[in-house]
Amino acid sequence: MEKSNGLRVILFPSPLQGCINPMIQLAKILYSRGFSVTVIHTRFNAPKSSNHPLFNFLEIEDSLSEADTRNHDINLMLTLLNQRCESPFRDCLTKLLQSSETGEEKQRISCLIDDSQWIFTQPLANSLNLPRLALIATKVSFFLGHFVLPKLRRERYLPLQDSERDDPVEEFWPHRKKDINRLLDEESEILDEYLNQNYETSKASSGLIFMSCEELDQDSLAQTRKEFQIPIFAIGPSHTRFSASSSSLLTQDETCIPWLDQQEDKSVIYVSFGSLVPISESELLEMAWGLINSDQPFLWVIRVGSVNGSKWIEDMPEELMERINKKGKIVKWAPQQEVLKHRAIGGYLTHNGWNSTVESICEGVPMICLPYFWDQMLNARFVSEVWRVGLHLENRIERNEIERAIKRLLLETEGEAIRERMELLKEKVGRSVKENGLAYQSLEHLVDYISSF
Repeated sequence: MEKSNGLRVILFPSPLQGCINPMIQLAKILYSRGFSVTVIHTRFNAPKSSNHPLFNFLEIEDSLSEADTRNHDINLMLTLLNQRCESPFRDCLTKLLQSSETGEEKQRISCLIDDSQWIFTQPLANSLNLPRLALIATKVSFFLGHFVLPKLRRERYLPLQDSERDDPVEEFWPHRKKDINRLLDEESEILDEYLNQNYETSKASSGLIFMSCEELDQDSLAQTRKEFQIPIFAIGPSHTRFSASSSSLLTQDETCIPWLDQQEDKSVIYVSFGSLVPISESELLEMAWGLINSDQPFLWVIRVGSVNGSKWIEDMPEELMERINKKGKIVKWAPQQEVLKHRAIGGYLTHNGWNSTVESICEGVPMICLPYFWDQMLNARFVSEVWRVGLHLENRIERNEIERAIKRLLLETEGEAIRERMELLKEKVGRSVKENGLAYQSLEHLVDYISSF
């Protein structure tokens, strides 16, 4: 930590792994610049405070039942959290502000930085005369575009003719109509009111922080600045400054690194679908046979509880497990950044969450895209069609399709061209986060801005 600047920031992450990682990384960045850090968090998915002894952690009650926490409907979860956390959070924040005024440390609270998914915090911050900045854990393009979803629903976007499925969506480019079809079909109408409130509270905030950069989101950043008329900070992928491993909610299996050490350079397919995606038993089997039939070594992350109807992989046929163990390795969770850096990794079969996507870009690992929901579908379109640094499975979870995609990426000339483009994109983003790069400069502006409150 640099010499303390006498300022404290209050952070309030959304309790999802993909939101906790960037928030804790931002906390580390701000601490290194002299700020003291207090993290307010929910009981559900509480970050491991013992991993971050330099921060203060305060837990608030979220009143989620065990059934609530097992529900895969993320929008329902966020709605419940916004309803049930408002009063506990208000009490906690009010006490913090009062103690900062009367305490011996005389440490002034500069601002609140919370996840943009919290929609009750802006009115509260206004009432307490406390600046609030919103951290957005998605690509800028998705943040800006997803506010059009209620409009698309009102215009009765569904149903689609088969001939229309691949048509582009001008209002939410580069989505195709079939992507929007999945978004609107999967999300209930409860989402519309939530998005409208999210839009208003984001516009009313003191600024927006994106874990992206001009090199990945130039047009969307320009449009967001024009539409929102508040300070926008695109500080780049935060994991390039501090590892996300210490903020992982799951125990990482480090044995996969020695296993990777035994493999040839750029020969291994890494398979992981993040902390939320569930898969069916039939999808599990199709993926298994696709990986085996590709005849390439593979490292496969299968979370406990991620296979519908099973605790883990206990129902996998013994013969199939024997085939898997000859060519691959299965772990319950992996140290992803360390894995993607490894010389043996040649490709990443991914759900295309934003954190995973930028981690892959920063290590120059081309992707095979299998998005499931929310922002993943837009990220996959950018990977496969805009930056052209990966292949898209188009939701075809079939052994032949998976086998073919792996061979195209690792063994054919098409894959060589993809790797070359990925290397160029990696270099652009890498320059942005280094001193004098655009993302680096944006971070400097953010630190100065927070210090000015």
